[in-house]
Amino acid sequence: MAKTGPQRYPGASTAYWHQSRYGGSAMESNVGVIHTTEGTSVPSYGGGASAPNFTALPDIPNRRLRWYQHFDFDVSSRALVNRAGGVDTNTLNAVQIELVGTCDPKYRTAWGDRRAGRDYLFWPDAPDWALAELAKFVRWAHEEHGVQLRSTVTWTAYPSSYGATSARLSGSQWQAYYGWLGHQHVPENSHGDPGNLDMARVLQHARGTTEQEDDPMAGMTAEDITRAVWLKDHIVGVPEGWGATGNTEWKPASILIDIGKRTRALEAELKAQRATIDKLADAVGTAGQFDPEVLKREIREAIESITVRLDTTEGA
Repeated sequence: MAKTGPQRYPGASTAYWHQSRYGGSAMESNVGVIHTTEGTSVPSYGGGASAPNFTALPDIPNRRLRWYQHFDFDVSSRALVNRAGGVDTNTLNAVQIELVGTCDPKYRTAWGDRRAGRDYLFWPDAPDWALAELAKFVRWAHEEHGVQLRSTVTWTAYPSSYGATSARLSGSQWQAYYGWLGHQHVPENSHGDPGNLDMARVLQHARGTTEQEDDPMAGMTAEDITRAVWLKDHIVGVPEGWGATGNTEWKPASILIDIGKRTRALEAELKAQRATIDKLADAVGTAGQFDPEVLKREIREAIESITVRLDTTEGA
């Protein structure tokens, strides 16, 4: 069975539709191949002769990807080399995506008068919003077509990724692969794009696990936290006997920064509550029932008597 599920990615433009000219082969895509265009605009792809299924153009001012679709999701496209006598590449259930931009480090910061991050993306350093936008497609491909949210290959930086590298799959490995990989991994090909794209981060976004994995306390047991942060007399410090030299268990920086953020959030909430109390006390005092200043002082003292204060030092 082939071409099950929706064939058009929601919102993708078909302004550059090439399937009418190059019909392709119907299939069930279970592998995603990611390329970079090594350019700053949607290519012509030789009139479609070397087109992928999709092209994603960064809309940097609006922090989104604009998608163009050239072939159905489950129709073979044409962005891979397929040599005679070897394995199939384009037609072996591979949906292909070109990311407009570059993976070449010589364009890491500038490309002529254009600037990375402003006029184009150097994808190995792509901002998190761009990775999250790519993840929306990856998640859709998983939910609608079963493309696995996994990548077991090494994403090597360009130009080391070019040619016959250890990261490029053999014919049998390619035939047995499921999930996501890059042009640099496909057999019979020599290109090294998309370099060391942060595919792990893309998959985190696609799985919806970024918030948890960004939390430095995520997955820590009570014992882990006790070893990481020691609270004594309301001071965050190192337990007695734990010297800074050779200490492999105490992890102050990320934990203390997190505590600092949470403490500041509590302080901001307390400040807002105090402002509300002041307004209430003023209103009551105006009615002639109480001295507003006395009322404010008594309420503040009551709050402070039950407030736990943490003095934190944020590490770098």
